[in-house]
Amino acid sequence: MIELTPDLLARYDRPGPRYTSYPTAVEFNDSFGPDDYEQRLAEAATTPDGPLSLYVHLPFCEARCSFCGCHVVIARRESVADAYLGRVIGEAEILADRLGERRTITQYHWGGGTPTYYSPDDLATLHRAILRHFALADDAEVALEVDPRVTTSDHLAMLKELGFNRLSLGVQDFDPAVQDAIGRHQTMDETLELYREARGLGFGSINVDLIYGLPGQTVESFGVTMDEILSMRPDRLAVYSFAYVPWVKPNQKRIDPETLPGRDDKFALLSLVSDRLVSGGYRAIGMDHFALPGDELSIAAANGTLSRNFMGYTTKRGTEMVALGTSGISDVAGAYAQNHKRLNSYYTAVDAGRLPIERGVALSDDDRIRRYVITELMCNARVVYTDVEERFGIVFADYFAEELGRVASELVPEGMATIDDDRIGATELGSIFIRNVAMTFDAYLATKTDRPVFSRTV
Repeated sequence: MIELTPDLLARYDRPGPRYTSYPTAVEFNDSFGPDDYEQRLAEAATTPDGPLSLYVHLPFCEARCSFCGCHVVIARRESVADAYLGRVIGEAEILADRLGERRTITQYHWGGGTPTYYSPDDLATLHRAILRHFALADDAEVALEVDPRVTTSDHLAMLKELGFNRLSLGVQDFDPAVQDAIGRHQTMDETLELYREARGLGFGSINVDLIYGLPGQTVESFGVTMDEILSMRPDRLAVYSFAYVPWVKPNQKRIDPETLPGRDDKFALLSLVSDRLVSGGYRAIGMDHFALPGDELSIAAANGTLSRNFMGYTTKRGTEMVALGTSGISDVAGAYAQNHKRLNSYYTAVDAGRLPIERGVALSDDDRIRRYVITELMCNARVVYTDVEERFGIVFADYFAEELGRVASELVPEGMATIDDDRIGATELGSIFIRNVAMTFDAYLATKTDRPVFSRTV
C-alpha cells in the first residue's frame, strides 16, 4: 500500500481538470457557432469510412439529487419530455444530412438525466428513428445509463430487443444516512434485482457507478457498500471523486460543506476503493475506473491502447464524436461544439433546421499535440516520445523542454513520475494523482485566476 504524508496530500490536492477534453470546456466560447460546426462536419464527411461515436443526451429526471453535476431537467409532466424527443429526432436528421455518407457508428451511448425516465415504447421510437439516419457497426458498443429506481423489466426487455449491449447502473452509495444527505434513496435489493434481470436477459457488460467523498460518508459505511457491490460482480465500476462545485451547480448548495469528508478522510475512502477492488480481482483503469481482467477495457489498458472521450474510457481510438440533445458536445475535425443547454434555444434552432450550437472551440496545432499527450497520460499513464513525434512532426524534447524540466524537478523527486530516454511514465503514486501529472502539459492553467473553476484533485 502506498503511504502518503499529509504534506504531500496538501500540496497535490488542488483544483484541476478531469480532462474529458483538452482544451477543457472552460475554454469554449460563443465565437464558435453553427457555421463553424457546419464546416467541421463538411470536413468530416470527406472520410465516409471513418468511424463515429454518437452520444444522445436525455436530460429529464423526476427529481434533482443534491450531489448531481450533470445537465438535467426536472419534469413531472410527460408532455414536456415528449416534445424533446421530437427535437432530438429532428436534430439527428439535420446532422446526418451534414455528414453525407459518413453514418456508421461504432460507439453509441445514451446519457442523462435518466434515459429510462421515458417509457420503453418511447425509447424504441427514438432508437429506431435515429437508425433511419445512422447505421450501427457489427461490433458497436451500444450503451446507456439506467437508474434502478425507475427502470423496469419492460425497459430492460425492450433495450435488449433494440440491440443495447451495455448498461451502466447508477448507485453512488447504499448507506441510508448518505442517501438522506444527497436526496437519492435506493436500496441494495432493488439494484440487485435489476442487475439479475439484466444478466438473465443476456446483457454481457454491466457497469456500476459509485461516488466517494459524499456528505456523511465514512470508511466503515462505504466499506459496506463496496462489499455489497462486489457480491454482484459487475464487469466494470466507475468510482468517481465527488466534484463539489456549488459555484457551477447551484443544487449542490443544499449540501452543508461541513458534512463532506476532509482531505485525509476522502483519500482514505479512495484507498478503500482501490484496495477492495484490486484485491477483489479488478484492474485499475485510467482514472476512477476498474474492470475485470477479461473486460476489453482491461485488455486495452494492458496493451497501452486505451482511449477516452466524453462518454468515458473506450477501446475505440481515434473516433470522432457527434452529440444529439441539449448540452451535448461533439468532437469533430479538430473542434469541440456544444449544443444549447436551454430547451427553448435548442428547440428554436432545431425547428428552424439549424444545428443547435451554442459555443465551442477550434483546436490549434498546439492544442492537438497537448491533447494527445494529456490523453495518453490519462489513459495509459505514459507518453512515448517517438509516438508524438511521428504523429505531429515535432522533436518532443525541444517542444516540451519546459514541461520536461518541471517533471524532472517536481514530479520525479516526489515519486510521481519517471523519465526515460524514450518516454515519461506515471508511477503507481503518480497514477493516483494522474490529473496533477497531466496538468504539467496544460498550457491554459497558467491563465486561470483565483476564481474557482475546477473541482479538487483529491
